[in-house]
Amino acid sequence: MSDTSVAELSRRRGLRRMKGVATGLFLLAAFVYLWTGWLVPDGSGWVGYVNAAAEAGMVGALADWFAVTALFRRPLGLPIPHTAIIPNRKNALGQSLGDFVGTNFLSERVVVDKLDRAGITGRFGEWLSRREHAERVTAESAAVLRGALRVLRDEDVRQVLEQTVLRKVVEQPWGPPLGRVLGRVFEDGSHRGLVDLVCDRAYDWVRDNYETVSRVVDQRAPSWSPRFFDSLVADKIYSEILAFAWAVKTDPEHQMRKAVDRFLVEFARDLREDPATMARADRIKWQVLEHPEVRSLIADAWTTAKGMLLEAAEDPDSELRQRVRDGLVSLGGRLAAEPELRDKVDGWLREAARYVVNHYRAEITTLITDTVDRWDAADTSRRIELQVGRDLQFIRINGTVVGALAGLAIHTVTELLL
Repeated sequence: MSDTSVAELSRRRGLRRMKGVATGLFLLAAFVYLWTGWLVPDGSGWVGYVNAAAEAGMVGALADWFAVTALFRRPLGLPIPHTAIIPNRKNALGQSLGDFVGTNFLSERVVVDKLDRAGITGRFGEWLSRREHAERVTAESAAVLRGALRVLRDEDVRQVLEQTVLRKVVEQPWGPPLGRVLGRVFEDGSHRGLVDLVCDRAYDWVRDNYETVSRVVDQRAPSWSPRFFDSLVADKIYSEILAFAWAVKTDPEHQMRKAVDRFLVEFARDLREDPATMARADRIKWQVLEHPEVRSLIADAWTTAKGMLLEAAEDPDSELRQRVRDGLVSLGGRLAAEPELRDKVDGWLREAARYVVNHYRAEITTLITDTVDRWDAADTSRRIELQVGRDLQFIRINGTVVGALAGLAIHTVTELLL
């Protein structure tokens, strides 16, 4: 049996028990009234006082039974006006309850005051600064991440990356921003390491490809040229190329290097200012991005990233989870120890609460009214009676007791005066 069923059964038993007590008091008053009336018909002496008290107790019990019963149903099934109040006015009561909650519990002043007095940020910081709590948050976050990654279909993610993210990126012109970045790089000389690498590789290639140079000379030489002469020319050309490559490699101030620097600076300027260069850069950009290999790279990147995230989320000792856990512990310590940070976060919470209350109060209270509207009238009456009916039986008990005391007092005054 569920906890809800157990609680409902307990409330039913409590309601029946209290109804029995209230009804028992009424029957006791009725018995005393009949017994005293039979014992002394003229009501003289002390019996008259008891009879009057019992009579008034019955009246009070019946009146309060009627009042309590009229809330939930028609007493004795009779079509008496203004009875069965809850079933007949269920929707109006639900609307009134929603308005009451919205006005008194979801007002901006009440919510903000509750947040200020609760000290949520400081208490949360102290809780989060403990390593076992940070580990719990990390584990729950990892479970959410795993669930989200498994729910997401790879095809949908690739479409989003291609049609939304990537498309938005490539729609912007790349020439001017790329030109500005390259311009700063070239002006600072940060590119010279790459130029050094190119020069080194060029020299190494020339040094290791004598046969290639000789073959080119042989192919370009006239057919009537002697073979030994072609060999001498090839040696000379190779020596000059090798010397030139060595000079470019070893001399930072070589004219070739300066020419490369000028070319790069002019190219960066053209990317920023020359319409033809910018248009050509955009055409190349689209050609590259439309290439099947690039699209395949996007799909592979997502698959790889997804696999890495799943592996890191599932491993309690992964670097990702350790960093998240350590970061949470550090954040909790700062929230607990730094009033400035705590006040800033409290301010964010207050603004968020104000926004939610001011913009969504009606939707929140609608949850109450809509739920009550969907309830069956009889079922609504039954639910409310189970919740508060036990306490309402005290009205019947008090009515019996107070009625008896009032009847005794009236009878006493009457006897004294008359």
